[in-house]
Amino acid sequence: MLEVTLAPAGDLAGVESFWRQLESRAAAPFFRSWTWVGCLAEERFPDPFLLRAERGGRLVGLALLNRHGRPLLRRLSLTEAGDGVLDAPFVEHNGPLLARGEGAATQAAMIRAALAAPGVAGLRLSGVEPSLLLAAEESGAVLARVQERRAPLIRLDSLRRTEGGYLSVLSANTRQQLRRSSRRYAAAGPLVLERAETVPEALTWLDALVDLHGAAWRARGQRGAFADPFMLRFHRALVARGVPRGEVDLLRATAGERTIGYLYNFRRGGHVCAYQSGFDYALPDPQAKPGLTCHHLAIERALAAGDDTYDFLGGDDRYKRSLATDAVTLAWAEALRPRSLPGLVARARAALGGRSEPPP
Repeated sequence: MLEVTLAPAGDLAGVESFWRQLESRAAAPFFRSWTWVGCLAEERFPDPFLLRAERGGRLVGLALLNRHGRPLLRRLSLTEAGDGVLDAPFVEHNGPLLARGEGAATQAAMIRAALAAPGVAGLRLSGVEPSLLLAAEESGAVLARVQERRAPLIRLDSLRRTEGGYLSVLSANTRQQLRRSSRRYAAAGPLVLERAETVPEALTWLDALVDLHGAAWRARGQRGAFADPFMLRFHRALVARGVPRGEVDLLRATAGERTIGYLYNFRRGGHVCAYQSGFDYALPDPQAKPGLTCHHLAIERALAAGDDTYDFLGGDDRYKRSLATDAVTLAWAEALRPRSLPGLVARARAALGGRSEPPP
């Protein structure tokens, strides 16, 4: 029998031990690991609640939630704070951490338990797979504010059975761009992709990535992902946690003495997530494509390492479409208690044919 409980999380430092134990029995992406969830957790989750699922006394599911909002409109957020600044580190492939063999029924029971909490009107679900939304509906929740994003990726395991390798599955135009760009850079010296092997080196490379990333976005009149001080502080802490575990990669691509760019990737269980990047666009050559070249080198590295997936995460950018061979869908939504004020508003709007948007 499955038993699900929701209670204040208390000391988050004490959560790590049993979270890591469940990780060892779970096939979960990096964003559900304690490396991500526990990073600056005491600051990111000011009112934390822990959702636990046990089957026959054995732990099979965990989720960390934060309570926020005004009375009658109060929400729980899954692996987020419900605060724009604290949630700037964008979570994707979000969901409960589940032991292998657990599925939709366990997810539905966990959502049902979260929505049964006194004074809670809904559950905020960011960057989740559509199966979790189906589980939310199965739990009896009303879905609102549903938005979907395409997340392009490469199924590396299938490429190993493809004659001609990775380039052979791309369009003729993309193959031509990659080959031309490689030749342009190779004129300055051999193309090399390195991983930072120590935390100090990784932090130095992260700083260089942030500088290149910021320069590129400022040239477009925008701030870039790392403009907020909390965002940079979070990722410096994440690098310090993840590099020694082999779960965070800071990669540098060079051509001879020239730096082409940096990639900031996550990896767990053969699933590589391309999270952020910084490229040097100073070379005055339109055929030199630093982003395409860096990702191509990283994809070949992942293939050689035996990884299963190279995931570009949410967003349908042109470079992602060019390099990807497949895609999944990620969703952002709210699961509302049907008789809560937001749930009643959402149901009324849906009945009238309007968009299902509850009060914020």
